[in-house]
Amino acid sequence: MFESQNPTEHLPLLPPLSVPGQLTLSRLEEHQKSEVLQFLAERPLHNVVMAGLVRDNGIESKVSRGTFYACRNSAGELAGVALIGHAVFIDARSDEALQQFANLTQQFPRAHMLLGEHELIERFWKYYAPNGQPKRRLCREVLFALDQQSTRSEYVANLRVARVSDLAHVVPVHATMAFEESGVNPLQADPDGFRERCRRRIAESRTWVLIEQNQLIFKAEIVSETPEVTYLEGVYVHPDQRRLGHGSKCLAQLSRLLLNQTRSISLLVNQERRQAQEFFKKLGFASRGVYDTIFLRTQTNLL
Repeated sequence: MFESQNPTEHLPLLPPLSVPGQLTLSRLEEHQKSEVLQFLAERPLHNVVMAGLVRDNGIESKVSRGTFYACRNSAGELAGVALIGHAVFIDARSDEALQQFANLTQQFPRAHMLLGEHELIERFWKYYAPNGQPKRRLCREVLFALDQQSTRSEYVANLRVARVSDLAHVVPVHATMAFEESGVNPLQADPDGFRERCRRRIAESRTWVLIEQNQLIFKAEIVSETPEVTYLEGVYVHPDQRRLGHGSKCLAQLSRLLLNQTRSISLLVNQERRQAQEFFKKLGFASRGVYDTIFLRTQTNLL
């Protein structure tokens, strides 16, 4: 889960560094936004989080809770882009670029999580582990994507974009989901920051809810949006309302709306949650790969 608990802490501004294979590592700047988006768009499904952050907030923004870095070849062309901070996201087109990002991430002892394709994260860990933070928890997840409109025609009248007044319903549910995934309760680790991030997402019309009789029945969060992919997270159905059709009807309706604006909808499901996987498959979502989320043991955890 991309939501997390630590405050933003940027890495120091580094000059370009000479690295093996004539690669150079440098901090990205705002005027390079178009170049970065073009690079990330070559693999839109796998880079939706980074691309969405850049599209929403630009290259240099505290909202990203980290710093964007580039790895370039001798011709000055991008060989990799990474967001390194609270969460670490990477698209590296060579092992040399991946190693440079791993070495840089070792300098950031408060990184909370690494998220990416299983094979990429496995290679990254080989370079990162000797001098990096120890692994606290590993979650293996299946990437699902939906490319076609659902054939379901049911209409849920009360499904809507959340309002700020719904924050009291959204925050505890989202916090519980974050705790179940990461093992850290954000309402204990960073209560003000967590509530503000939930509030901001609602203010940006990225949270959808079904609330009836003052009870949150369904929730889904739009974490990132690009013209190619919309990435969902935090899909929730109240335990007492499961297997009654609420979740499938709400998600099918939301998917129809989103696919009018984007080519694909993606989300991650824990590999151990077989019922959840079947739920998404019945709605037309197809498996597109395996991802790893590694939660790291930070300096705070070690105390």
